[in-house]
Amino acid sequence: MRTQVVVIGGGPSGLLLSQLLHVHGIDSVVLERKTKDYVLSRIRAGVLEQGFVNLMEQAGVANRLHSEGFKHDGTLIAFEDESFRIDFREHTGTPVLVYGQTEVTRDLYEAREATDGKIIFNTDDVAIHDADTDTPCVTFTVDGQQQRIDTDFVAGCDGFHGISRQTIPLSARREYEKVYPFGWLGLLSETPPVHEELIYSLSRRGFALCSMRNENLSRYYIQCSLSDNPDDWTDSAFWNELKRRIPQEFADRIVTGPSIEKSIAPLRSFVTEPMRWGRLFLCGDAAHIVPPTGAKGLNTAASDVHYLHNALREFYETGSSEGIDSYSQNALARIWKAERFSWWFSSLLHRFPDQSDFDLKMQRAEIDFLRRNKAAQKAMAENYVGLPY
Repeated sequence: MRTQVVVIGGGPSGLLLSQLLHVHGIDSVVLERKTKDYVLSRIRAGVLEQGFVNLMEQAGVANRLHSEGFKHDGTLIAFEDESFRIDFREHTGTPVLVYGQTEVTRDLYEAREATDGKIIFNTDDVAIHDADTDTPCVTFTVDGQQQRIDTDFVAGCDGFHGISRQTIPLSARREYEKVYPFGWLGLLSETPPVHEELIYSLSRRGFALCSMRNENLSRYYIQCSLSDNPDDWTDSAFWNELKRRIPQEFADRIVTGPSIEKSIAPLRSFVTEPMRWGRLFLCGDAAHIVPPTGAKGLNTAASDVHYLHNALREFYETGSSEGIDSYSQNALARIWKAERFSWWFSSLLHRFPDQSDFDLKMQRAEIDFLRRNKAAQKAMAENYVGLPY
């Protein structure tokens, strides 16, 4: 086979990149190591920045997002039994949109299939060859048969554990990482959300988040030990602990029910530099990870897609390599700002095992400053709804 761009990874970032390239007449092939059903079964966050929404519009796949998504004009921050609201509309004029990542992925699959987009599932032994030359290729096996695709460029959208980043020699990349000493235990239930907007809560017992997917599907999280296992937590134990960590007014009216999914996610900040090696480009989790606090994971992947699809379009339309040459620099400039916000927000809202009494006082003072200072609220709102591309 031959194509202009091989996209490794059939998650939302790879599919969005492929669809945007199609809109501009650029051929691509998407390689996914799992099945379509497996990809659609993954439960992920669903708070979308306006920049992501704009990209979905450009890709021609925003109809259901607009009709079924929920615009949030703000969020609640709680400490112990007190809460206050950060008004996104007041400070930025822009909301965020709550729409599940699974639904984003479903919409993108339907769009690629409607245009006969080439997606190959169940790929094994994927390998990128000669990425540092003008003639890269990708080999893989399907049903035991080895195949090869010659290509102009390779986009590595295959996540933190994928092969794309590992293809870049250690001598050519540098990695930065912070691992947090706790995780998030998440529970999904077919119950109405406790509040119309997200609630981020810090208590003496740790962090909690009240989120949602739709009017009858709620997602709740509590900070937990990395040594915990989801099976250690019964549904009743989870609900009881959640109620202890949110203000009483919300705990009293929360609707509980059986979990339909329960999992623990570790928290990590990670960036690799550069995000380009020859004709290989890293995109999304293949290049960077953020803690889920602040919902930047999918949105940072979208900003990479913005820079990369425009760079490739410029190359094919004008022959200019300026966008390609500056891709890593442009993407990383925004990524590090998103990393900073996620690190700050995580530090603000979690209990750390080594916190001193002084640290706890500083944390409380920081929350109180955010509550009373409009400039601090504006800065938070600008970062939460998404910095410009």
